[in-house]
Amino acid sequence: MKPFNLIPYDSNYNFMRLRWVSLALTALLTLAAVGLIAAKGFNFALDFTGGTGIELRFAKPVEVEDVRRRLEKAGFENPQVQTFGSGNDLLIRLQSKPPAGAGDDATTSIASQVQRAASSADNPGQVMSSEVVGAQVGKDLAINGIWALIFVVVGFLIYISFRFEKKFAIAAIITTLSDITIVAGWFALTQHEFDLTVLAGILSVLGYSINDKIVVFDRVRENFRSMRADPETILNKSINQTLSRTIIVSFVAFLTVLALYLYGGGSLQGMAEAQMIGIVLGTLSSIFAACPLLTLGFLKVTKQDLMPKAKDEEAMARRP
Repeated sequence: MKPFNLIPYDSNYNFMRLRWVSLALTALLTLAAVGLIAAKGFNFALDFTGGTGIELRFAKPVEVEDVRRRLEKAGFENPQVQTFGSGNDLLIRLQSKPPAGAGDDATTSIASQVQRAASSADNPGQVMSSEVVGAQVGKDLAINGIWALIFVVVGFLIYISFRFEKKFAIAAIITTLSDITIVAGWFALTQHEFDLTVLAGILSVLGYSINDKIVVFDRVRENFRSMRADPETILNKSINQTLSRTIIVSFVAFLTVLALYLYGGGSLQGMAEAQMIGIVLGTLSSIFAACPLLTLGFLKVTKQDLMPKAKDEEAMARRP
């Protein structure tokens, strides 16, 4: 495995020396992200705001990006275009809605405008259906997204508390929530469209970040039971021993998501953008924030916290 060991296993970079700077920077970025979300909000997509959905069928397969560009040129802002069924069928969703009480004629008019903009001389489109997506649907999706986030956080908190120790669980959740808050703050700052794929990307970042921290914490637990040293030294050693694994896994994951961002089309760019930022943040927080938290206040971990359970004591006693 030496070719894959980018950082020597016995390296001793002093990450703990930077813990006050790294924790302060993490806190500032998190607070800034919260401020941006509160001040600017998100540029919610049709998934959350409601709008008009139109199904078109073309004589020949069409390129999604070409249709999206034609719609934007015609004045439709941020159209969502995706194929369904065969390559000849497109679902086009627009945030613009007919005026209240305008009836079916207004919806039909919008559908006709979209049909003309999306069609070309050699490949005309036919309107198969058109309907208005109500704002209530978007509200329900937003609430379900919040419940999904709460469910994941609570589930991870229970699992890590059971698998490791409560202090580890709290530190992992705090730093992971910081990661996804900063990702969300980025979307508030840039006003890039926030849709269900972005929400899915943020939830996947939560899972990736937690997983990365569990690997480091597992090594921390092993070293606390086998090394004779103060907590800061053990935590620092654990970070160094898992550094190669953290960098390699993060780099491969980032390349995969980068390919999705470049070649996955406009409908997946938001999700890929959230994942790329989240991977970088999750990696940095695993190195510079998660373990340093275990040296502060009520989260300060000691050897007594990680003493083996009764069933392990006999095996530990046999060790030289």
